Amino acid sequence: MAAGCCGVKKQKLNNSMPSICCNGTSSVQTNGLPAHDTTTIRPEMCYFCFDVLHCHLHNSDVPKTPSFCNDAFPLFVTWKIGRDKRLRGCIGTFTAMSLHGGLREYSVTSAMKDSRFSPVTKEELPRLHCSVSILTRFEDAQNYLDWEVGRHGIRIEFYNERGSKKTATYLPEVAPEQGWDRVQTIDSLLRKGGFKGAITPDVRNAIKLTRYQSEKLTVGYQDYVNQKASSTNGVITNGYHHNHHVPPSSASSSHHHHHHGSNHHSNHRS
Repeated sequence: MAAGCCGVKKQKLNNSMPSICCNGTSSVQTNGLPAHDTTTIRPEMCYFCFDVLHCHLHNSDVPKTPSFCNDAFPLFVTWKIGRDKRLRGCIGTFTAMSLHGGLREYSVTSAMKDSRFSPVTKEELPRLHCSVSILTRFEDAQNYLDWEVGRHGIRIEFYNERGSKKTATYLPEVAPEQGWDRVQTIDSLLRKGGFKGAITPDVRNAIKLTRYQSEKLTVGYQDYVNQKASSTNGVITNGYHHNHHVPPSSASSSHHHHHHGSNHHSNHRS
């Protein structure tokens, strides 16, 4: 089952749960906290996603194994396009995956298999922006209001009007981007997850909500091209050290859950 992290293509509702996960900046975002070296995310992760997608679209050899940290985390990859950064695809997983394998998989899956969009073409590549979100600090909320807009992403479990269990998620940036408060976000997420009945206080109170945080970084195609040009024998010369591995004990994202919920390597769209 795939999960998505965003709420737009103007709130298109489906059961596959797509989602938005980027803001068009190239700085590390840690929910408003200063970016220190304790973060796991690195620009090379976005460059690697561009590499993988480029190779896929041009039927060339897959890129070599990257040298950034290969710890396991839940993750999302988002593609946006153009100056207005319209959503082009966003898919990820709540199952902790090694970053090398997870980014290799979801860089292509999010670009080619988001059911809301046609597959990305090689002609679109120069207009793309790539965001990588590493999900951390999963916590069971006390109720559907036990989370902060702009700080937490949320994942809800609920039963639809037919009694079927459903899940849906929004990454931390979705609610503030849309200008929603907590109740508006919950109601939107219920609709995105396929709930078609009347949304009453009882429906909201029956929700099981998990909150989480994320580290996110976005780079554009030109950033990727510049990085390729500044590489020497595969070593990036833009000030980031490829071999800088963040030990799980010191990473701000070390509070992740390896198997969140009942998903086993589940893919999520939003």
